[in-house]
Amino acid sequence: MSLFSCERNNPQIQSTESVTISINIIRKQLSAIRKKKSIIPDGTPREILKLDREAMIPYLARLLNIMMNNNAIPGDWKKAIVVSIYKGGDRSVVRNHRPVSLISVVCKQMEHIIAGYLREVWKMSGCLYEGKYGFRQRCSCKSQLVTVCQDIVDSLDEGVRTGAIIIDFSKVFD
Repeated sequence: MSLFSCERNNPQIQSTESVTISINIIRKQLSAIRKKKSIIPDGTPREILKLDREAMIPYLARLLNIMMNNNAIPGDWKKAIVVSIYKGGDRSVVRNHRPVSLISVVCKQMEHIIAGYLREVWKMSGCLYEGKYGFRQRCSCKSQLVTVCQDIVDSLDEGVRTGAIIIDFSKVFD
């Protein structure tokens, strides 16, 4: 099922056919819901998704497939409640807190399904550059750092001049 077509290093997103998300994928994602998921802002408690999972799966599959094929999401899923989480240090200092958006449990699970689907499509079509670490599974900041360090060492061994630009993004999120 092809949702995207692209050229290497020049992705172009084109919807070419309808998308169908498997019930098994939804079943797997619902079974992964942790005990302490928020129920706000849509008020759907996670217990319903855990206890009545099998009864809910066909409805969630239909909803997700309609959303994917019509490029629309329910209005409640566009809402979030932002709360401050204390990280440590002086509680009166703003940078010692981080914002967290609480969204619907169903919305969050559907996001995971859609993200997994997109990763699979991009992987099959060769759209992702292998050096891209931002949002790929098993491609952490640590593995990227090791790769960069190895590239620098290789350059030094070969006598190649190497330059680096370091950007501090920490203030962007304040």
